[in-house]
Amino acid sequence: MTESAQYPRLAFIGAGNMARSIIGGLLQEGYPAERISASDRAADTLEQMATDFGINTGENQAIARAAEVVVLAVKPQVLRGVAEDLRPALEHKPLIMSIAAGIDGASLSQWLGEDQAIVRCMPNTPSLVKTGASGLYANAHTSAEQRAAAEQIMSAVGLVQWLDNEDLINAVTAVSGSGPAYFFLVMEAMIDAGVDLGLEREAATELTLQTALGAARLAQSSEVGVDELRRRVMSPGGTTEVAIQSFEQDQLRATFKRAMDACAQRSVTLSRELAQ
Repeated sequence: MTESAQYPRLAFIGAGNMARSIIGGLLQEGYPAERISASDRAADTLEQMATDFGINTGENQAIARAAEVVVLAVKPQVLRGVAEDLRPALEHKPLIMSIAAGIDGASLSQWLGEDQAIVRCMPNTPSLVKTGASGLYANAHTSAEQRAAAEQIMSAVGLVQWLDNEDLINAVTAVSGSGPAYFFLVMEAMIDAGVDLGLEREAATELTLQTALGAARLAQSSEVGVDELRRRVMSPGGTTEVAIQSFEQDQLRATFKRAMDACAQRSVTLSRELAQ
């Protein structure tokens, strides 16, 4: 396998936290630093990236022209202008990966070129600590080799799930894209309740975070579903059972369903607004 096939040249347009986390993950996986370039409007950000990672830096069009994969990692509100300026540098038809939330494939194709290979990515913030979850959708112009490259890049920071329908990006947004905030809210509530029960806040925080970590690891490693794991914690007439009964009486499941439906619908609305 050639180096180009194993390690395609990457150009990150935008060098914010998500780009930084992906680059860091790739380097930890053995990706050669000399095969990675980044650009950013902030000169100090680029200088720090070069110092920390030993990657190349440069101007948008210059690094895109030399790349086999171009990762769009700028804010959604500025992506149209960045993409349209980048278009003349994409005549060699690299794979375009967009991690900008809310910008659909039709808009990307309009701005970048109708026949460009494009993969939309919906990562989440735990990617910053290499435990992310990303949904990926590839358009019809994307080859099997390019899909493999996209998967290699996003797998460096966590789990990858391919989607057959671009509309499912909205569901991924509701589940994993916004999902970390749901768990943070639950953690907040548990910490506050622990303090109300008499624990010091530091103790309540440590116990809550370790419990969340342990539950997730147990669920990932278990051969049974989370419903069965929940039942295994509950003894008839015991302490856990009364807590779960209280959650059920307060319609916790329905609360989550309403919240996640609202999240997915907002994702649809934002996509329409940003496309204009």
